[in-house]
Amino acid sequence: MGSIAFLFAGQGAQHPAMGVDLIEASPAAAEVFAIADEVRPGTSEQCRSASKEELSQTENTQPCVFVHDLAAATALRERGVVPAACAGFSLGEVAALTFAGAFDTRAGFELVCERAALMAAAAERHPGGMRAVIKLDAVQVEGLAKQAGEDCWPVNYNSPQQTVVAGAPEALQALDVLIKEAGGRAMKVAVLGAFHSPYMTEATEGLATYIQAGHAPSPLLIPVMANMTAAPYPADPRAASDVLANQVSHAVRWVDTLHTLQDQGIDTFIEVGPGKTLSGLVKRTLSDVRVYSCETAEQVAAIADELAWSTGL
Repeated sequence: MGSIAFLFAGQGAQHPAMGVDLIEASPAAAEVFAIADEVRPGTSEQCRSASKEELSQTENTQPCVFVHDLAAATALRERGVVPAACAGFSLGEVAALTFAGAFDTRAGFELVCERAALMAAAAERHPGGMRAVIKLDAVQVEGLAKQAGEDCWPVNYNSPQQTVVAGAPEALQALDVLIKEAGGRAMKVAVLGAFHSPYMTEATEGLATYIQAGHAPSPLLIPVMANMTAAPYPADPRAASDVLANQVSHAVRWVDTLHTLQDQGIDTFIEVGPGKTLSGLVKRTLSDVRVYSCETAEQVAAIADELAWSTGL
């Protein structure tokens, strides 16, 4: 099948009725949803019927996106599509780690629920938001964020022409004006907090405590690229635990991650989970690669069939 990477969707990609058709189509995906419902009753129904507003709450977003990400990935694997590497955007990194063997499904889901609670609590203590800035390069955005105020930080390096900034509400308002004056465009991100910024330091501390209390990752079966370093997760469990805890309060180096994957020979990228955000970022960052979005049972079947056909299997 060539060199495939699974990209696990992150927070902000959620939408009503996500992933539920996989339950009927894939036993492997159904098992993921069943385990989620055992740990957090009602998760499947929330994915099926919750409103956009309900799904936008961090405590709901992260478990629901995680279960959809992992269900889509396991459905693909069930059809014989196996990646050479994985990466996940923000909370998608936990799904990627779980898929790659760092945690079993139950432990991964429990961790993401803890992560969501810690990040929601930090966001409540330190109110903030995020802006996706387009039409300007990262260096320009870094300079404008610095001008906007000390509580304003570039946090997601999504593509060469899209950088996400997190910060305090007043700083983001100032940033909006600066971005417009510079010829860029700033769009609100559908999250309720200044994620991947220093406002999440308390979440990192809480996550580190949780991980140290018997929840450290196991050795990976598939390489997973880390958001914070744009390099593979370290093999040492203590070092991997440190990267995982610090991820929530440090920038997502997505552009560098994609380039590293391509440099390692990846030529096919499959986004698993809700939406097409990561697929779009790949197309705007890399050339000479194949890109697929996979969130429905129909897409699972189509991708599996196409990749099997293209390799003569």
